Amino acid sequence: MNLTAESHHGSERRSGIPGDGDVDVIILGAGINGAGLFRDLCAQGVSCCIVDKADFGSGTSAAPSRLIHGGLKYLETGEFGLVAQSTLERNLLLKNAPHYVSPLPTVIPIFSWGKGMWAALRTLLGSTSAPRSRGAILIKIGLMIYDFYGSRHRVMPRHRLVGRRQALRDMPALTGSIVATGTYYDAKISHPERLVLELIADGLAANPSSSAANYTALVSSSNGVLAFRRENGGREFSLRPKLVINAAGPWIDHVNAALGAPSRMIGGTKGSHIVLKHDALVQSLAGRMLYFEADDGRICLVYDYLGKALVGSTDLAADNPDTVRCEPDEIDYLLESVRTLLPGMSFERDQIVYAYSGIRPLPSSDAAVPGLISRDHSAPVAEPAPSRPFPIISLIGGKWTTFRGFAEEVADTVLDRLGRDRKVTTRTMPIGGGKDFPADTAARASWLANAASASGIDEARLDQLLSRYGTNALRIASHQSPSNNEDRLPDSHDYSLSEIDYIARNELVEHLADIVMRRTTLAISGELTSSDLQRIAMVAGQALGWNPQRTSDEIDAVVARLNGTNLMGLQSERHPRTASECAKQA
Repeated sequence: MNLTAESHHGSERRSGIPGDGDVDVIILGAGINGAGLFRDLCAQGVSCCIVDKADFGSGTSAAPSRLIHGGLKYLETGEFGLVAQSTLERNLLLKNAPHYVSPLPTVIPIFSWGKGMWAALRTLLGSTSAPRSRGAILIKIGLMIYDFYGSRHRVMPRHRLVGRRQALRDMPALTGSIVATGTYYDAKISHPERLVLELIADGLAANPSSSAANYTALVSSSNGVLAFRRENGGREFSLRPKLVINAAGPWIDHVNAALGAPSRMIGGTKGSHIVLKHDALVQSLAGRMLYFEADDGRICLVYDYLGKALVGSTDLAADNPDTVRCEPDEIDYLLESVRTLLPGMSFERDQIVYAYSGIRPLPSSDAAVPGLISRDHSAPVAEPAPSRPFPIISLIGGKWTTFRGFAEEVADTVLDRLGRDRKVTTRTMPIGGGKDFPADTAARASWLANAASASGIDEARLDQLLSRYGTNALRIASHQSPSNNEDRLPDSHDYSLSEIDYIARNELVEHLADIVMRRTTLAISGELTSSDLQRIAMVAGQALGWNPQRTSDEIDAVVARLNGTNLMGLQSERHPRTASECAKQA
């Protein structure tokens, strides 16, 4: 993957800044919905510019539970169409992005045989109260329906249900108060932020007349022209679009106001997660996710993410994405939920290595229970006005799993308005490093042997890079940098300095946080150390032309963010902190 825009110079060359002029479509917001639509439209020959005020995939799209799921709980609210689409899109992502998306066996602890039937029926008929204590009969029915909807392009086994004795043999750490467990298959995504980046890269490769710019703010909208400015007083440019897509997620209403089309479409909820260093729990999970009901009826989950235990999530009404963070009461709630489910294990704050939170950009709703707000999507249109000659299509709701289908629906609307026909479908289109990804052990061995011959890098290292970047691994392994493949980060030895240099030079990096929080999993995995951060900053600074003061400022900004918002324990000369101090503050 190479996002470098060769027609510009210096930082502008790296950022892909478009020139002034006309463009078919401007997409405001480079999260998963905006990036998915960008790729689809570019593949149809539509010239697009995608712009984000921050980094690509750095908002809501960087704060999910990291699941690619069919939406089992949506059956209770009667959203069968959403379940059908979600299970299909899950299966397609397992095929189109196998480098990031993988199957996830999911275990549901069950505490009764018959409870919840009437409550579920009331919810299905429109009750505003959420079901509680879902029993084995109800779960069995739900899993059978779920298997039926997931039959299209099926790639995973069907569900099974076992009694208490077998369940406790399979997972002894579970509370003895269960009567059974149900097991079904969904999927997880290892690196959602990179998938966003690869969608944008695929779009740029499909249509050279398109462009992408991060850290770029909308300054004004006047007489059909949108003016933008790069951060910190950087270059300004203006574009005249035929149509504008508002894909700003939680900020949609703010963006519509700036475009002269005030709206009240978003009423989000907050989801917080914590990542625990808990080897005993990870070993007990054995690659499975526990998907369970907390004491208040909300659904929680815990699974092995990069060798740590990811626990989530809360579901609270919230509307300010700029100040959202995982609060102390949410941490208490998540820890107590897993203590109740796994009473033989200890769960404490000092096990937290990372925490994050985001706003789900759901449709504005008066639902009494946040969990009952629809996760479906829509794309309302604000037609042109006398002072605004272009229509605005706002991307409302949706979820990570359904981004491709949502993008296809909106792209068809755009094509119709532009008077053009669809050229290709994205249904079977691989994403980024998923292209030509080896499908089995023999194919993987063959790919590694060929890549080793082409790059001169040993197969063990290539295997590591293949798991991390898909088939883009060969380009990264072959990258010529001031460092060689044997030069590694001081503590995170899986990452080479050459790899970091490639990311800095070729993946539209503007800040140190882009590398440690989104281009890699160093931060969220809890593996990032102060020594690693210093070395990454040195490599990035050399690649991007930072002076010593800029490099120091970048380090301090990352340390302040990770320690303050994400509850890590990094240290710098200005911010000496320990992990236990961060946990105590939380």
